Amino acid sequence: MLILGIETSCDETAASIIEVQKGKIQVLSNVISSQIKLHAAWGGVVPNLAAREHLKNIFPVLGNAFRKAKIKPADLDLIGVTAGPGLIPALLIGVNAAKTLAYVWKKPLMGIHHIEGHIYANFIGVNPKSQIPNPNKSKSYKLKAKSFNIKFPLLCLVVSGGHTQLVLMKKHLHYQIIGETQDDAAGEAFDKVARILNLGYPGGPSVALRATKFKVQSSKFKVILPRPMINSNDFNFSFSGLKTAVLYETKKHPEMLQKPAYIAALCHEFQKAATEVLIAKTLRAAQKYQPRSILLAGGVSANLELRQKLGAAIKKELSETAYYIPEITYALDNSAMIAAAAFFRRKLSRKKNYSWPAVQAEANLKLSSL
Repeated sequence: MLILGIETSCDETAASIIEVQKGKIQVLSNVISSQIKLHAAWGGVVPNLAAREHLKNIFPVLGNAFRKAKIKPADLDLIGVTAGPGLIPALLIGVNAAKTLAYVWKKPLMGIHHIEGHIYANFIGVNPKSQIPNPNKSKSYKLKAKSFNIKFPLLCLVVSGGHTQLVLMKKHLHYQIIGETQDDAAGEAFDKVARILNLGYPGGPSVALRATKFKVQSSKFKVILPRPMINSNDFNFSFSGLKTAVLYETKKHPEMLQKPAYIAALCHEFQKAATEVLIAKTLRAAQKYQPRSILLAGGVSANLELRQKLGAAIKKELSETAYYIPEITYALDNSAMIAAAAFFRRKLSRKKNYSWPAVQAEANLKLSSL
């Protein structure tokens, strides 16, 4: 099966073509046009500017994806596009482009939830061995494993600019959100802290980079920030207060903002506080629900500190639980993950005719089970 994926939910214009053969998801092309330089001057993404760039770039990106994959539109079996959530001006460009192509090429089209795509980024390059029921046959079929398999039930920690959630999945495409942020998402907090410290856009990588420059033994600065809701009797998160604590700290010592060592100490403590909360909640949820696998997903899953410390904590506290993280390329916004999610939706759904009029962009689209 050959699937085209399109992603324009924020500031990345992306198109990918994947091939699914004998259960293996192989990426034939993964083309991304970034708008970072454009939005850096504004300190964040400007929706209408993003839409203008998507409109300019969408068809060149698509053409490049087909050239790299060395296939023709006629070879496609399915098109998947991010339908939401995201910036509505940006989403509309991708969705309308996908609908036009589906109409002209006479191909089935599926609208995919952006976070579902992030979750299924973990299956790219993987041959999941999980038994998947085939609604059209009495028997189930298997996706044969090459190196390892992701076993259910699984718990996924989703950490991105717009979402921070703990999602329990007992089988493919069935989601139970057992915890989520009550205010700012973790990625949003990273961006806001970067703005407070004048570190530029995008904020997450800037904060993480400064944090690596912190030296415990030689640092003259000791910064202590709160760990919001770390001991609450639920699996919810809150990062607004942590971001505000950084703001108050800088207001107490405005003169220190000129000192790189102080900035490094503040970034280190902020990142440490955020990751400790994320890890503590994930472990507590895993101890209650006993998943066989824990996945990390979302743009913030590219944060090396979070990837490494969560893995170490799982190995120490939950040695029987498998831990999976997406490749960095597929951790950030991309369209290969949208195509991967479309594959599972298409394969498992009883519905077989996906016409283009049914797909609509929705800024606040909710994650829904099959």
